[in-house]
Amino acid sequence: MDDDVRNIVLGVIATGVSGGFGWFARTYLWRRALRRKQAFFGLPNGSDCLFVVNRQMGGTDGSVHRSDTFALLELSALIKDCGANLQIVTHDGARQGFGERAEFCVGGPVSNARTAAHLNSLLPGVRVDTTSAPGPDRGAIEIGGEAYRWEKGAVEYVLLARLTNGHGARPVFLLSGQTANSNQAAARYLARHHVQLARKFGGNSFCLLLKVINSDAYGPDVTELVADVTRGARTPVPAAA
Repeated sequence: MDDDVRNIVLGVIATGVSGGFGWFARTYLWRRALRRKQAFFGLPNGSDCLFVVNRQMGGTDGSVHRSDTFALLELSALIKDCGANLQIVTHDGARQGFGERAEFCVGGPVSNARTAAHLNSLLPGVRVDTTSAPGPDRGAIEIGGEAYRWEKGAVEYVLLARLTNGHGARPVFLLSGQTANSNQAAARYLARHHVQLARKFGGNSFCLLLKVINSDAYGPDVTELVADVTRGARTPVPAAA
């Protein structure tokens, strides 16, 4: 074998080795990222999860607002990536506990009875004004004595929480907004930032307050993090309050 042929053979071997190593490295990194995503969402391959939908305010029983449907679409891609199975149930039909299956619960306590139950059980420091009478406090979210008021078309607030009831339990993801648009904004925020959230909180519970800005012009696209309100949201409000 002359030098030219030997160099060609060695080049082919080197290319194959480097290509195989690159493929192995990419596969390893992809699988590691997938395992972290599955752990964060509580969705191992082949598992089941619930998506609890609310009712459209002012609509008929069983009707769902278009923005809440879009929230489902935002999250269904994440669920599919994890290799999990999705079951959609209405808020008044999810009569079961939590922790055995991962759950995504969308909508505020007025339109979603399951959200109201989760807030009462898991986030006792949160108060939401559920009165139907017009006024500046309608739909306001209060945490730690601070009230966050909804300004129609200008400012909307939404709670995005990951909640568990103990080690090894599957999480509940709560998206409790003042409007259907803010619910979708929270779903989009979770889809875009779940890697950063997993790095920061790991498998722990958290509650974030998000603000949707100028929804009349931008819909759910312009959303910013107001604060991590986990401590205040999980601290029961004194009875005198």
